[in-house]
Amino acid sequence: MGDYYYDEDEYGLNNVYLCPKWAPVLGFGGCVAAVVFANIGGAFGTAKAGQGIMAMGIRSPELLMKNIIPVVMAGGLGIFWLI
Repeated sequence: MGDYYYDEDEYGLNNVYLCPKWAPVLGFGGCVAAVVFANIGGAFGTAKAGQGIMAMGIRSPELLMKNIIPVVMAGGLGIFWLI
């Protein structure tokens, strides 16, 4: 695993570092990837649900407002991962 790095601060206390200095870059990169892919998935879901609503509007316009729920749920996916 990682080596222990000992360092003294201005107060003479020993600080132990268990990871290299570039390790947080990987953690933040993972967070960025999660947000990006979640929003791409939410956008794709919104687009597919919109296509379904358009097809439903052509076939039976009286049921159009009942089928708005998939668009709201797909948009909620994108907003959930932003929080």
